[in-house]
Amino acid sequence: MCTAIETAERVTREVLARYADEVDREGRWPIESVAALKSEGLFGLAVPEEFGGIGAPPSVVSAVVRTLAEGCAATAMIFMMHVCAQQVISQAEAFPLRDEVLRAMARGEHLSTLAFSEKGSRSHFWAPVSQAVVEGDIHRLTAEKSWVTSAGQADSYIVSTRSPGTTEMTASTLYYVPRDAPGLILSGPWTGLGLRGNASAPMRLDQVAAPTTHQLSGAGEDFGAMLTVVLPWFQLCSASASVGIAAAATAATRSHLMGSRLEHLDQSLASLMNLRARLAQMQIAVDTQRVFVEHVARRMESPGPDTMLAVLESKAGAAEAALQVTDLAMRTCGGAAFSRHLSVERNFRDARAAWVMAPTTDVLHDFIGKALLDMPLF
Repeated sequence: MCTAIETAERVTREVLARYADEVDREGRWPIESVAALKSEGLFGLAVPEEFGGIGAPPSVVSAVVRTLAEGCAATAMIFMMHVCAQQVISQAEAFPLRDEVLRAMARGEHLSTLAFSEKGSRSHFWAPVSQAVVEGDIHRLTAEKSWVTSAGQADSYIVSTRSPGTTEMTASTLYYVPRDAPGLILSGPWTGLGLRGNASAPMRLDQVAAPTTHQLSGAGEDFGAMLTVVLPWFQLCSASASVGIAAAATAATRSHLMGSRLEHLDQSLASLMNLRARLAQMQIAVDTQRVFVEHVARRMESPGPDTMLAVLESKAGAAEAALQVTDLAMRTCGGAAFSRHLSVERNFRDARAAWVMAPTTDVLHDFIGKALLDMPLF
C-alpha cells in the first residue's frame, strides 16, 4: 500500500505539479495528469484485488488524494469522483457489467463519475426532482444535472433519479449510464472560480434509455446507498483534497518567505515576525486536519458508533481550514500572490470549491448539530 502512496507522490511531483498552472490558466482537461494516473495503475487503487485492482483501504486512498491535491486539485477532484463511482459499482453485485467495468478501471481504461446534484434541488443531492419512467424493461431518464465532474470526459456516469411512481423525496434509484448513451448531453461549459480543469459542467439527460439491468440499487434504495457508500467516501476524499490544497499553500508560502528579500534591509521576508506567525498558524491548521482526516479513515476501516459523526465533521472541518490557510497565504505573500506569481492564488480559489460542494459546509454543520442532539438528519 505504501507503494501506491509513493507512486502518487512521484506522479504528483513529475506530472501534476508540472501542468497544474497551465491547466488552471487555460481551464482545460488535465490530459497529461489523468493519463499518468491511468498508466501508473492508480485508477484501480480502490478496486478490489479480485478484479485486478490494488484494493486499498480508505486510509491509503485518503493519503493518495491528499498528495494529488497538493500538486493539482482539479486532477484530485477527477480522481476522487472516480473512486466514489467505483465504490457504487463495486457494491452493485447484481449489475451484470460490474466485473467488466471494475477490471477496466483496474487496467486504467475506464473513468467514471457521479451525476447526482440537479438544478431543481441544487446542493440537496439526495433529493432529485427528476423521475424515471418505466417502459417495459427500459427506464427513461430525463434530468438536468449540475456539477458533474468529468462531464463529457468520463466513460460512464452514476446517475440518480427519483424512482418511478413515487412521491417520496428520498425514494430514488441509481443507474449506470455509459458515455455514448443517446440523449446524454453536455449542456454547458465549465468556467468555475477554481478547480478549472475538472470539467465540472452541467449535463442533461433527454429520455436516456437505461435497461433495468443497469440499476445499481434496488428501486427506491438509492438513498441508503448514498448514505452508506457514497457519503463516507466522498466526505473523506473531499476532506483529504482540502488538506492537500492547504498543505500546498503552506509550502509555497514557506518557500516565498525564505526566497524573497527586503534588499534595502538585507533581510529575507522570513525575518518578519508577523509573517512567521501566520506561517505557523497555517502549519498548525494543516497538521490538525491531517491527523483528524487520518482518524476518520481509520474509523471507516473499523466502524463504530461515532463513525458517521466523524465522517460528517471531516469535510466541514477540512474545508474551513483550507479557507483559513489559503487566506493567510494570500495575505502573507501579498502582491506576489495577488498578481498570480505564486501558486497560492490558485490554491486560494481551489479551496473555495469544498465549501459550496454538496453537502455544503452549512448543511454539514446542520447535520452535525442534529446528530449531536439525537435528531434525524432528514
